[in-house]
Amino acid sequence: MGLQLDQAILEDILIPTNSQSKNHQPLYETDTIVKTFSIFLNVDEDDNEENNLKDEVELSYDFDSPGSPKQSSILKVSKLLDNYLAEIALDSNLIPSKFIALAELLPDHARIISDGLYRAVDIFLKVHPNIKDSERYRLCKTIDCQKLSQEACSHAAQNERLPVQMAVQVLYFEQIRLRNAMNGGHNQLFFGSMNSQFPQRSSSGAGSGAISPRDNYASVRRENRELKLEVARMRMRLTDLEKDHVSMKQDLVRSNPANKILKSLSRKLSKLNDLFRINNVRPIGANPNSEHRFLFQKRRRHSLS
Repeated sequence: MGLQLDQAILEDILIPTNSQSKNHQPLYETDTIVKTFSIFLNVDEDDNEENNLKDEVELSYDFDSPGSPKQSSILKVSKLLDNYLAEIALDSNLIPSKFIALAELLPDHARIISDGLYRAVDIFLKVHPNIKDSERYRLCKTIDCQKLSQEACSHAAQNERLPVQMAVQVLYFEQIRLRNAMNGGHNQLFFGSMNSQFPQRSSSGAGSGAISPRDNYASVRRENRELKLEVARMRMRLTDLEKDHVSMKQDLVRSNPANKILKSLSRKLSKLNDLFRINNVRPIGANPNSEHRFLFQKRRRHSLS
């Protein structure tokens, strides 16, 4: 099956588990699928080595071009794997290590666009909210942010299930994309003015259906403004996280049992100091010899009797 994986459909690789006990068992077998995709990838690597041994005349045909049979087959396999990941991501009993192993299978050149993988990862994070931060980061690391579409980028920038590092990375690449689009808009404005100064002899109505550079530049500025708002929201989120971190530290310091013992000891010592102060201090204006006189009079009374 691994040799003909590019001809398979999703139902062909959805293999249910054979375990008798249904408790905490995943719905589908994933180890077999990992082996199947590995076989296909190993065959693809062997084909690459054979192609490298060919002479320059045979290499004049680009096997890795988008329209070549080799590239079309691996694109079909990548789409199949993304659909498979989106299907098994709904299984709450699937452990993260199995899902991560499948997400890391394909090489970087196997996907032209990463929207399918991002959708599968988002579903998995939604179904598994208690995943560890290290596993969440490793899973999101499989997504190439440069291959996300504009819709996926806008969704990822507002997705609270993703790590903050990935959201910042998405905003960074989106800003680069907008900057390149703005530079392209400037070039269109320049070449449009040049064409207006030096008109060609072709028919005047040839470019009537094209988008004007001014409208393109306005849309780019609007998108850039929206991106700045998203960056501001991200900064606010980071500030809130820092405040929560500081408050958690303060709560830990307050709830420390050593601090409680020290406070109780200080209270007891202060009470003892108050008692000593009461026993040792005399009232203001009292005569220090009054006690001796009282004792002398008392003895004299006893002697007269």
